[in-house]
Amino acid sequence: MNHSPVRAANLPAPVGPYSPGVSFDRLIFVSGQGGYEPSTGTIADDVERQTEQCLKNVRMILEAAGSGLQHVLRCGVFLIDMREFTKMNGVYARMFGEHRPARTTVQVAGLPGQGLRIEIDAVAYLP
Repeated sequence: MNHSPVRAANLPAPVGPYSPGVSFDRLIFVSGQGGYEPSTGTIADDVERQTEQCLKNVRMILEAAGSGLQHVLRCGVFLIDMREFTKMNGVYARMFGEHRPARTTVQVAGLPGQGLRIEIDAVAYLP
């Protein structure tokens, strides 16, 4: 069994020694994605727009691997402030629609990027 990196052409290169995604057999592991808008490198001030951009970035990586949000099995959500859970959750529910992957949500002391309020990782499968 082999694994291979997954890269989406429209996302910025990783800032560290990791791949944005890795496929293994029919599974895709997506590294934590922040709310950076890839074409501008900007980040929104609020957790709702950051959540939406995180999931758009996850979706781009999944689509580059031949999958999509509807095939996500699990997400990890990392929030700077758990008081923003309800706002994040509303956007998360809208982006996933009726699909409900398993999820863990935790509050963290910090994230690797100025202004980041949230980071989301995912595990999906190839249909």
